[in-house]
Amino acid sequence: MQMEPSVNVLGTVLQACSRDPVTGFFRDGHCNTCYEDQGVHTVCALMTAEFLAFSKYLGNDLSTPRPEYGFYGLKPGDQWCLCASRFLQAHDEGCAPMVNLQATHQKTLEIVPLDTLEIYATTPPDRG
Repeated sequence: MQMEPSVNVLGTVLQACSRDPVTGFFRDGHCNTCYEDQGVHTVCALMTAEFLAFSKYLGNDLSTPRPEYGFYGLKPGDQWCLCASRFLQAHDEGCAPMVNLQATHQKTLEIVPLDTLEIYATTPPDRG
């Protein structure tokens, strides 16, 4: 059985977010999601020092290596699949990272409006 390709927030095929470091709920480099992904890890974001400090302050330390879990810590410039609600919270607090719209899953739109995501787009969306 072949799965249908996932769709991004622009309505096209979901692109890879990062394979170095490998990201995604399924650790396949894509911001795919499923019912078990309670955090909705669907926003492909470009890490900044400001966002990493914000996340750590809120109790989700993404910068400290945890090799026992196969996690080597994120640094500014890394791309990572963020929880959609954490992205929205960072937006509300004025420290949201840039977003790769082509690699951000359409499920994000249930939590974050497209016009909010577009503010942080790493490249302007192609509107045809």
